[in-house]
Amino acid sequence: MNIVTLLEMAAEVFPDRVAITDGAEHLTYGALLEAAQAAGRAIRASGAAYVSLLDIGSLAAPVALYGAAYAQVPYVPLNYRLAKPEIEALIQRVTPVFLIAGATYSDPLQLGAGVTLVESASFLTACRSAGPGDVLAASEEPRAVAVQLFTSGTTGTPKAAILRHDNLTAYILGTVEFGAADEDEATLVSVPPYHIAGISAVLSSTYAGRRMVQLGNFDAARWLDLAGSERVSNAFLVPTMLARIVENLDAARALPELPALRAIAYGGGKMPLSVMARAMALFPKVDFTNAYGLTETSSTICLLDPEDHRAAALSSDPAIRKRLGSVGRALATVELEIRDEAGTALPAGEAGYVFVRGEQVSGEYRGAGSLLDAEGWFPTRDRGMLDAGGYLFLDGRADDVIVRGGENISPGEIEEVLLSHPSVAEAAVVAVPDEEWGEGVGAAIVLKPGAAVSTGELQDWVRTRLRSSRVPATIRFRRELPYNELGKLLRRVVKQDFADTGAR
Repeated sequence: MNIVTLLEMAAEVFPDRVAITDGAEHLTYGALLEAAQAAGRAIRASGAAYVSLLDIGSLAAPVALYGAAYAQVPYVPLNYRLAKPEIEALIQRVTPVFLIAGATYSDPLQLGAGVTLVESASFLTACRSAGPGDVLAASEEPRAVAVQLFTSGTTGTPKAAILRHDNLTAYILGTVEFGAADEDEATLVSVPPYHIAGISAVLSSTYAGRRMVQLGNFDAARWLDLAGSERVSNAFLVPTMLARIVENLDAARALPELPALRAIAYGGGKMPLSVMARAMALFPKVDFTNAYGLTETSSTICLLDPEDHRAAALSSDPAIRKRLGSVGRALATVELEIRDEAGTALPAGEAGYVFVRGEQVSGEYRGAGSLLDAEGWFPTRDRGMLDAGGYLFLDGRADDVIVRGGENISPGEIEEVLLSHPSVAEAAVVAVPDEEWGEGVGAAIVLKPGAAVSTGELQDWVRTRLRSSRVPATIRFRRELPYNELGKLLRRVVKQDFADTGAR
């Protein structure tokens, strides 16, 4: 099945329903289909092998995504926040390319041969006004590449993750009911189009028949304004976005009118329990869902659903309450397994490496091939543990493990204890050089406003709750911790900060 089939179904049933809103501009599902067809014809005529979008979210994003599918070439949205040389290097990797770019991002670039550059607004205008033309048929090859997403490249040259049509449609068909959204429902899309969450927002909203409201650059006050004025019913946020919204509301000391808001999904990073608890208190009528997934898995593979949130928040059982810090249980369409370093499956309650299997799982990179094993399992490189109920608790990336005298120490368990201290707002634990043990434990701490606590007090706090080897030998107090635009902690930056400050 091709991803444009999702659009064709929506356009046939809901041709006059608004599909996407960006400020004063709108596209119905019928108009979106016509624009995508026009985009596909233009892309084919250019002879490009790829379609790239270098811009914030707008009406152009879904037109480009579906247009690429009609042209039967991969869609490659680019991170517009990268430095100029990084963007140029990525463009070179997908040349010959049909590049749709905002003037802000394309003007500084040096583009070589093989790049067909079209400004985003001009692209959209041309596609909307193209009129009838040759009707393009979707490719009948489900294993064709639909989307190519570059990884963040935090540890080297970005890898190009490959998502095929059958991966993406397997995820949508397994998680979304066709036409399930009422005509008055709207989802606020504030994640960038180059992230898998941005791709899945377009595909899932299309299949559900839900209107998408675009917020190009996230701002908490603007998000709240749009949620009210556009009568938004659904939204997806990364943890830092939800934290900023909570801070905005607490500072305002008054809740805005959000009568339509009924569901918020979040994911993409670790959600502090204090932020989650405060958000649930501020929005008591909103259903919260934690969604855990990866680019290589076509988005979500685990959900902590609204009932799980309520049960954990209200339970007096510590094991149930603890589940509020989990990412929930595996989707019905995927399997999870925890393995040790030798690849042996571990029972519930034991921590190891997270493996996932299912039709939506690609686990494939351009130039490197598939990382799936002989039985179809993908190594996520995340560490975690499944409890007796099948709830997955993540414990950081495999590369984050601190090896102290041959003992593997997970930063996550120490961070959880530090965050339980009443004065601590944020915590990041990393490996620091240690002459005796090889690596030691370092912690970067952000305190809550007006709070004060000593290094010794925090060390004692950890010592009384964990083994002595987990006590941070070095603690740095910082005004803020480094995160990327999607709320992921930049642990390598924290480690570099410790290296730069040395023993101070």
